[in-house]
Amino acid sequence: MPPTHSEAKRTFDVAELDPVSSYKIGTGLIVPRPIGWIGTISKDGVRNLAPFSFFNIMAMHPPTLVFAPVTLGRKDTLTNIEQTGVFTVNVVDETTVAAMNKTSATVEATVDEFAHAELTPIKSDTSQAPMVGEAVANFECTLSQMIPVGAPTSGNDGNGMLIIGEATRIHVAERVISDDLYIDQRELRAVGRHVGNAYSRSADSLFDIDRPV
Repeated sequence: MPPTHSEAKRTFDVAELDPVSSYKIGTGLIVPRPIGWIGTISKDGVRNLAPFSFFNIMAMHPPTLVFAPVTLGRKDTLTNIEQTGVFTVNVVDETTVAAMNKTSATVEATVDEFAHAELTPIKSDTSQAPMVGEAVANFECTLSQMIPVGAPTSGNDGNGMLIIGEATRIHVAERVISDDLYIDQRELRAVGRHVGNAYSRSADSLFDIDRPV
């Protein structure tokens, strides 16, 4: 049955929620979220690859991509971007989702996560930041801004850090892009993040609605 205006709802005062509860409710409702699979390199040359579902595109020219590491403690991704000012965004589809999940594991900063996930590192045209060779598309990005977001929590210098980057190169598999630059969503077969272990296949749930004039 469709909802009604009088449907019963639970109300939460955010000021009374602990961080875990806020995370569970927020990530359970804002779905599906695109996955930013972020490639970086340390100042010592160690390749890093990690997925982030607090991720999106926020401007068109130049394409401006944002993501936010949200953890207790610092992520290698954040440290690497602070030190090098560059990163890549690699699109996750059905063929790479298992490898993406493997790169979500916590490993030592000295571990090459491309090798750990058995992926091919491709050097960017414009920087040393590595791209995933198996990904259907890649963005080469330079750091624009880093903005602390959220309230400070125990063991962390902030709830998260919003990373804003501008794309300098975009690489797209020929099979998903037309001559007029239309991206075939059914061929792209992107994967979305929900909550816990739940993901969704975008190609299975696509439908069209004509926009009003």
